[in-house]
Amino acid sequence: MQRSRSHLFIIFILCCFSEGIFGQEKKEYNITAVAFYNLENLFDIYDDPKTFDDDRTPQGKDRWTEAKYRDKLKNMAYAISRIGFSETNAPPAIIGVCEIENLQVLEDLVAEPALEPFNYGIIHYDSPDLRGIDVALLYRKQLFMPEHSVSHELILYDPEEPDKRVYTRDQLVVAGLLQGERVHVIVNHWPSRSGGEKASSPKREKAALLNRQIVDSLFRTDPYARIISVGDFNDDPHNKSLKKVLGAKSEKKEVGFKELYNPMAALAKKGIGSLAYRDGWNLFDQIIVSSPFLDSDYSRFTFYKAGIFNEQFLVTPSGQYKGYPFRSFGDGGFTGGYSDHFPVYVLLIKEKP
Repeated sequence: MQRSRSHLFIIFILCCFSEGIFGQEKKEYNITAVAFYNLENLFDIYDDPKTFDDDRTPQGKDRWTEAKYRDKLKNMAYAISRIGFSETNAPPAIIGVCEIENLQVLEDLVAEPALEPFNYGIIHYDSPDLRGIDVALLYRKQLFMPEHSVSHELILYDPEEPDKRVYTRDQLVVAGLLQGERVHVIVNHWPSRSGGEKASSPKREKAALLNRQIVDSLFRTDPYARIISVGDFNDDPHNKSLKKVLGAKSEKKEVGFKELYNPMAALAKKGIGSLAYRDGWNLFDQIIVSSPFLDSDYSRFTFYKAGIFNEQFLVTPSGQYKGYPFRSFGDGGFTGGYSDHFPVYVLLIKEKP
């Protein structure tokens, strides 16, 4: 009888712990990925007379055929479906993309077998870029509900010809509910380094200023706005555009109220990059979060970690560019690869009710 009572007491103690009576309840968390991917010239095969897309046609320099286009779509869809999968067991809830030609290529992309089961929605605006490439946001409809979107035009002029407009990509801003929690996502593709890093830097500084103005406007409406700025910034985390103009801090401890944290800076310091050029790595693809994501209140989405998705199938297996991102188009034409950029992502965690 005494032995039976002892067993019952042990069972009671274990139940108390499992129910959290003694404050030892095991907590579980939702882990959600937010990603960005430069899709390296995802063009359809048709000539748009309003843009310089002639090379990406069957008769153009790149001999861009329906078969190549479909192969590119399949590869892009598979890569997106695997971003953050090892941590979340699912593709990203939200993913910003750039270097896409139009809405149709996005509709074809999300209809691919690798992505179709996840029911991705699309937010896209045509931008004035001369090549016709845009930014866009893809989102899983069961996880994210968009409430509002707007495209902000970046107005630039040629420094040598002040009256000559330089047409580039807009900055897309989307507000919505991520599993019931309001977030704002800004999708960027800042001006390239064409003409050299130093000569082209003022263009990216103007892009950073626009991005900062958008962030500040969101903070004016809500000082605790949860903002995620994603994109191909064509600058590294330490460059002036990101560090000085945008004001993205590299260290968590330096991030104050209504400020921004760039978790990619730590990866860049280790020499890790999202694209390679002349045997050197750059981390142009980044995800930056606002200070409320750094709070330790896990009842709301909280920044957990950042990563570069560079699994082996995305890496060039051999040849001169071995180890670089396995791009879809090289000097010899279509390669059957993916992109000249690796995707990047952040993981957000939230305590389950």
